[in-house]
Amino acid sequence: MTLASRVVPCLDIKDGRVVKGVRFQGLRDAGDPVECAALYEQQGADEIVLLDVSATPEGRGHALETVRRVRSVLSIPLTVGGGVRRAEDAGRLLQAGADKVGVNTAAVDRPPLIGEIAEQYGNQCTVLAVDAASTGQSWEVVVESGRTRTGIDVVEWCRKATAMGAGEILLTSWDRDGTREGYDLSLVAAVSDAVTVPVIASGGANEPRHLVDAILAGASAALVASILHDGDTTVTALKTAMADAGILVRP
Repeated sequence: MTLASRVVPCLDIKDGRVVKGVRFQGLRDAGDPVECAALYEQQGADEIVLLDVSATPEGRGHALETVRRVRSVLSIPLTVGGGVRRAEDAGRLLQAGADKVGVNTAAVDRPPLIGEIAEQYGNQCTVLAVDAASTGQSWEVVVESGRTRTGIDVVEWCRKATAMGAGEILLTSWDRDGTREGYDLSLVAAVSDAVTVPVIASGGANEPRHLVDAILAGASAALVASILHDGDTTVTALKTAMADAGILVRP
């Protein structure tokens, strides 16, 4: 059975507000997270991703109150990331209303964290968030909003993480983030071919064709942010165009 492809709006959160930048820098205000989440669900979003982009750089946990506020207006799944350093942090986010929890920097620093979260809360709750930067021949994992290059090969890291229990991969191209140049399709294909769990393509969407291309490259879902926050399009319009292109989407 073919599963419907998902369109997943992303809300990057800083100081309780939605923000957006280019390659994680130059952040600008993009609205209230509760209002954005409610609007995108109304438009037909399949899930929402909520990322606290300042939690790790500031050395703190996720702002749980924002999670609770967003959850209060949503009936669709909510993935939350940012500031998760221990399995207990994931538990607090799940209690606050998250359905899935994303781990990034802390998992790179201590890979067993992935297995600990999966063991306590299930593989379906455990999302590996990967920020990938091109090296020319391949991609390496970057952390701390792209400020630190780790030298870790992205494809191998995704293989390792899924073996340890990650049930989904949120794959962001650092090079394409906020650029509107389209997803890094070679990256999407390389990771999708290497793992058996769903891959969410992230970074660079500007038009429906970009989402179609990401799905055709192997992604199970396409993450979008700037084009929705700026009012250039809607989830409804994106899904209509994807369906017209032959991609199975939910109504």
